[in-house]
Amino acid sequence: MEDQEKLATEQAQTEPQANPEAAQVCGPNTFPYVVRPGDTMFSIARQFGVSLDALIAANPQIPDPSQLRPGQIVCIPRSQVTCPPGTFRYTVQPGDTMFSIAQKFGVSLDALIAANPQIPNPNLIFPGQIVCVPEFTCPPNTFSYTVQPGDSMFSIAQRFGVSLNALIAANPQITNPNLIFPGQIVCVPRTDGRCPPGTFAYTVQPGDSMFLIAQRFGVSLNALIAANPQIPNPNLIFPGQIVCVPIVSQTPPSQCPAGTFAYTVKPGDTMFNIARRFGVSLDALIRANPQIPNPNQIRPGQIVCVPNR
Repeated sequence: MEDQEKLATEQAQTEPQANPEAAQVCGPNTFPYVVRPGDTMFSIARQFGVSLDALIAANPQIPDPSQLRPGQIVCIPRSQVTCPPGTFRYTVQPGDTMFSIAQKFGVSLDALIAANPQIPNPNLIFPGQIVCVPEFTCPPNTFSYTVQPGDSMFSIAQRFGVSLNALIAANPQITNPNLIFPGQIVCVPRTDGRCPPGTFAYTVQPGDSMFLIAQRFGVSLNALIAANPQIPNPNLIFPGQIVCVPIVSQTPPSQCPAGTFAYTVKPGDTMFNIARRFGVSLDALIRANPQIPNPNQIRPGQIVCVPNR
């Protein structure tokens, strides 16, 4: 709506027929629109997604709302389009149609129309208008990536270490792989997660960085970067991406207390499933390991002392 308001305001400032009315200051929470040939209050209200009553109320300077003339200034109430959960805001560009937007983002036309009940005529949309686009859900064994300015399918394939053919095959909703747009969702195939010996696969979470992952698992940043030559830019990783984390070897401590034995944590282990595996209570396992400050955070290669049954 902001772009649409800016467009209408610029139009009001530059329209040659606007005459002295163009200098009129619209009230708070409204913006000026210059009447075009054929406009009516009803068509303007529909164009900007406001009610006819609200439009008339915002223009007390127009004595007869049924009589508009080209060049006249109409004050449009600002309305904020709030997109529902599971959708995102898209600003209509010149040349856009609901069909082309649906194609651009890989959603059905019916779904796009259903997500925008505030648009009374889907065949009539305007640059600057807000359209709510349903989020595309990627299939299993892929993760979603939001296209950035300058991206291409080739550069995305390179970034995530997958073949271009595999990336294209995972995105049948993209009809022209040579034409992708910032904000578009691309489904990136997950690699098979086969990390080299001495490492384990970790799936990047939102907010992760290589530095944070290294800290989390107690390895050096250099070692983590060296274990991931498939990541060309360690400063740029994405949720869903696989990072190979070196396993920190830890010599089983001779000081495991009497009546316990040393167990080396494996990828995917938790204190809870270790306790279940060896048939001991979780409380007993935690008590036997005072050297572990946070039982919710253990890492592969770490030593846990397990009470004998």
